[in-house]
Amino acid sequence: MNLINLKTKVPDSVYNDLDMLSTEYGDNTKLRMAHFLAQCSHESGNFVAVRENLNYSAQGLMSIFNKYFPTEAIAKQYERQPEKIANRVYANRMGNGDEASGDGFKFRGRGYIQLTGKQNYKGYGDFLQVDLLNNPDLVATKYALASAGFFFKKNNLWLICDEGNTEDVITKVTKKVNGGTHGLSDRIAKFKTYYSLIS
Repeated sequence: MNLINLKTKVPDSVYNDLDMLSTEYGDNTKLRMAHFLAQCSHESGNFVAVRENLNYSAQGLMSIFNKYFPTEAIAKQYERQPEKIANRVYANRMGNGDEASGDGFKFRGRGYIQLTGKQNYKGYGDFLQVDLLNNPDLVATKYALASAGFFFKKNNLWLICDEGNTEDVITKVTKKVNGGTHGLSDRIAKFKTYYSLIS
């Protein structure tokens, strides 16, 4: 697999880690690499965002997180307060404590595919043999790409990637990454670009 044509298409920090990714996480074919980069690029706004942005208006909260903000009165108490929002939305799940524990914000999404939740930080930290529970920001600063590789490996996404380069396969990968098909057209376009650049 020749990745040289990617050098000017992804940040140096990403390009320099691609060989490590192939070796440690199984991203070692043209198909897998194209699927992986397309998803990471979309999820991070072209490899820019490494921390989840939770700065929502009341309307945004009711639209995206309606389960947690069913009324405008509740949403108004949280709007434009990312820490409070994260602590409510991620409370009592993924290994997090209750809203008052602060775990929701501490273990909010980081990395190119948004590793989220205390349980997932512990699992990835154990894999790395690094204390991510006390240093969660390392996922954003040091392991942004590698954490995404871990996500693909842990969730058996490589096997889906191996199914081919069709839009149906890209859709299947997207559903596993996103939980739906948000941004599918962009993910498809990105896949086609990366697939054409890798030889």
